[in-house]
Amino acid sequence: MPETHARRRQALRDLLRRADLDAVLVTDLLNIRYLTGFTGSQAALVVHAADEPGAERATAFSTDGRYRTQSAEQVPDLERFIERPSELVLAEHLAQHPARYRRTGFESGHVTVDGLDVIAAAAPGIELVRAPGLVEELRLIKDAAEVDALRMACAAADRALADLIEHGGLRPGRTELEVARELEARMREHGAAGPSFETIVAAGAHSAIPHHRPTSAVLAAGDFVKMDFGALVDGYHSDMTRTVVLGSPADWQREIYELVRTAQAAGREAVRPGADVREVDGAARKVIEDAGCGERFPHGLGHGVGLEIHEAPALSQRGDGTIREGMVVTVEPGVYVPERGGVRIEDTLAVRESTPELLTLTTKELVAV
Repeated sequence: MPETHARRRQALRDLLRRADLDAVLVTDLLNIRYLTGFTGSQAALVVHAADEPGAERATAFSTDGRYRTQSAEQVPDLERFIERPSELVLAEHLAQHPARYRRTGFESGHVTVDGLDVIAAAAPGIELVRAPGLVEELRLIKDAAEVDALRMACAAADRALADLIEHGGLRPGRTELEVARELEARMREHGAAGPSFETIVAAGAHSAIPHHRPTSAVLAAGDFVKMDFGALVDGYHSDMTRTVVLGSPADWQREIYELVRTAQAAGREAVRPGADVREVDGAARKVIEDAGCGERFPHGLGHGVGLEIHEAPALSQRGDGTIREGMVVTVEPGVYVPERGGVRIEDTLAVRESTPELLTLTTKELVAV
């Protein structure tokens, strides 16, 4: 998709001009992938701010000899340097054209202090300016190609869970680890490159631990089983949590499940363009606090997802910013009762002008397996 990546670089040029920068040196591999499509493990990119025909000639990409063929296929539209270390190769390129790259930004959230010293030594005469978060600002809003990838990742996770339940994968006697491994295998069967993060399967009292890591603990009748998992498709991460009960649910299980389901619905309803991220968190949190369980919801309501499993914005009491159309976020309230069990329900949503598009489609009714 060279045209997609060219559009993203053009959008970055707008930000560069607003920041009074002639160019930016991009060294974060995820940002390089976003701007070029390159998926290798070693690269750097310089994007020039010129907004005129032929401006791409001042934008250059570098990687090493391992990726000569791959980079020719994935980055066919930019000048390429095949030599490492890539950031120094491009720094030397900047130094050869000081008038063109006079004031160049760098990703200060990614470059170490020592790394900056090395780059500066290789680019005498270039003013290197801290420029954190420029590409990440673009990544906040997902384009159609990104939403398509996220939609496929969510579908792979939905289908994996459906298969797991249909084929008896959730039953007393199995271990948390066995369930986690089967979920991950089934996501691969449905097109995922792998899990988008370490799968959480938490049974019984473990379900009261928000980020429990699966163990050899055995599932038992009457347990809550909380599963937080996602699929990786084309570099994009899905994220979903569902909590089921093995056998007939007890009254206390129905009560806290319905509380979380109501809070999650309130959080989803609050995801609107222009909404403050703290207000979105508060919409779900108020439901839980009004039920006297506020201390049992110890984490934020959600986060952005994309090329990383946790991206901006943070939907939390300490978050900053507003919801914008085109963002993709999670909504994942939970209530956790120590030594007894807990419930979390999480969806991934694409923000639309009116009602958000639900990308995770598995039912949120209480499922008794």
